Amino acid sequence: MTNNDVLRRIRYIFDLSDSKMISVFAAADHQVTRAEVSDLLKRFDDPAHQVCSDRLLSIFLNGLINDRRGKKDGPQPEPENDLNNNIIFRKMKIALNLNAEDTLEVLALAGMQVSKHELSAFFRRPDHKHYRDCKDQMLRCFFSGLQVRYREDPV
Repeated sequence: MTNNDVLRRIRYIFDLSDSKMISVFAAADHQVTRAEVSDLLKRFDDPAHQVCSDRLLSIFLNGLINDRRGKKDGPQPEPENDLNNNIIFRKMKIALNLNAEDTLEVLALAGMQVSKHELSAFFRRPDHKHYRDCKDQMLRCFFSGLQVRYREDPV
C-alpha cells in the first residue's frame, strides 16, 4: 500500500473533511493547506497528485494519535523518516486505543483470522526473534475491518 492509499483510507473510514485533515496535521504541529491535502488525496494518474512521503504520513498519524487521545505532556515524538506497515499498524492501534482483543475483532470483521501470538509479532522490535513483517494484505484487512466498525455505511 502506498502512503497516499493509507491517507485516503483513513479519511474515508473516519469521514474526515479537508478542515479536519488540516487540524489533524496541526495536532502534530505541522501546517498544511487545503490544496496540499487535496493533492495528497488525488489519484496517482491525476496531474496534480502529490506523493505522500513517509515523514508526512508519520506526522499525520502522530496528529491522529494526538487528536483522538490528546497530546501527551513533554516533547512530542519525532516523526519517522522511514515508515513500514508495522509502524502504520501500531500507530493506528494506538490512535484508536485498541487492545489485542479489539484488534483481533477488527481483523475478524474483514474475514482475517489471526491468533494473539501472530498479532503480537507485528508489534515487536525488528531485532526480536519473533518479529514478523506486516504485509500489505494484513494492513488492507485491518483497514477493511476498521471501515466495517467505524463507517455508518460500510459499502
